[in-house]
Amino acid sequence: MGCTASLYAVGRRKKPNIPEVVIHVPPMRSPAQSDLQISLKDGSAISELTRALEEYLSLLIGLTKKENGLEDLVEFNWKSLEDGRHVRLSNSWFELLTVVHMMAILILSVADSLMIPKDHSGSGIRIVSSDCKRDAVDLLLKAAGYLEFCVQEVWFTFQQIERFPKGLQDGVLEALSIQALGQGTEVQLGLAVESEKATLSVKRRLACEQLIYFGQAYHCLSGCDMNHGNGMKHLRFIKWKFLEAKAAAYYYHGLILDKGNEPACHVSSVCCFLAAEELLTESKKAGLSFCLAAPVTRSPPLWGAMKYLHQKIPEVASRKSQMYGYLLEEEKALQALPDLPDFQLSLRPDNYALPEMDEAWDRETWKLQNQPLKKHLGDSDDEIELSSDEIGE
Repeated sequence: MGCTASLYAVGRRKKPNIPEVVIHVPPMRSPAQSDLQISLKDGSAISELTRALEEYLSLLIGLTKKENGLEDLVEFNWKSLEDGRHVRLSNSWFELLTVVHMMAILILSVADSLMIPKDHSGSGIRIVSSDCKRDAVDLLLKAAGYLEFCVQEVWFTFQQIERFPKGLQDGVLEALSIQALGQGTEVQLGLAVESEKATLSVKRRLACEQLIYFGQAYHCLSGCDMNHGNGMKHLRFIKWKFLEAKAAAYYYHGLILDKGNEPACHVSSVCCFLAAEELLTESKKAGLSFCLAAPVTRSPPLWGAMKYLHQKIPEVASRKSQMYGYLLEEEKALQALPDLPDFQLSLRPDNYALPEMDEAWDRETWKLQNQPLKKHLGDSDDEIELSSDEIGE
């Protein structure tokens, strides 16, 4: 009976809910005192929360002003929604950094939700509309702007960083910002592949730009301590997208070289196609490695450029190798992988500026008898202690 009951219980176990991921979103932090239970896929709730955070920032700015003398007066306590770990720091700039970082994570979550294919018609076929893709690009640029602001305008204010969460290292924040630009370019490349008007030159340029972005993001992470759960998953995501972009870049570069009339052009093009095929194979392994890294995730069905290239790269590499096999034998000295062209990057983070400081900070009520608020609070504590002594007497 006991065995039967156990088997029955196992049979009814719920299937684990493994989320699909298109845009890598790091774990979010929230104030320890809050009970944040919104879904990171609920766009309206996230928009409302983002507005509330903007309003909070206008008040928080006053704490960062040296003239108010309150920079280190309040201890701020944040917890990770991934592992529940707390970070406590008496630093108003830390609070500001964490709030803006939270806003970036919320925006990335909405962008990821837009890029997850959905079956709106009930036909069983999941798609992502072109409008959703364009909206996702706009959100990625916005998130990149938040993160760039954190690096350029906030991080320099910190002197003691030993207790900082590893996910808030300046290199990690910069990598996330650049990664958002890379994924925006990835979406644009997918739109170009779907467009009959986009030329090979445009597709090659976008693939090369995507490659540069992810190369820069990886470089930013190389100087960071990534020996933690999300750190390893983040590195694997960057590697996966870097390999995909490089495969696409060599494929489109090969197509353009193949238009030349010289034997050397055809040899170089075949080298590009073979390199693209090898990189594509490596990217599949890297994608699986990313998905299996904790927390376990899964990739949605192939989309964008990769949906097309997963079929075309092996097909073209095989056909062109057979077509120009004799040239490869005759021109062995020319069998060198050509360099990819270098392009100026097109996407830039949206500019972000803090909201205006709340007018309450300008009121005379923040000063009592010409004393700064911090000193007044200190005097109040002394008065309370005296009153306690008097009671004891």
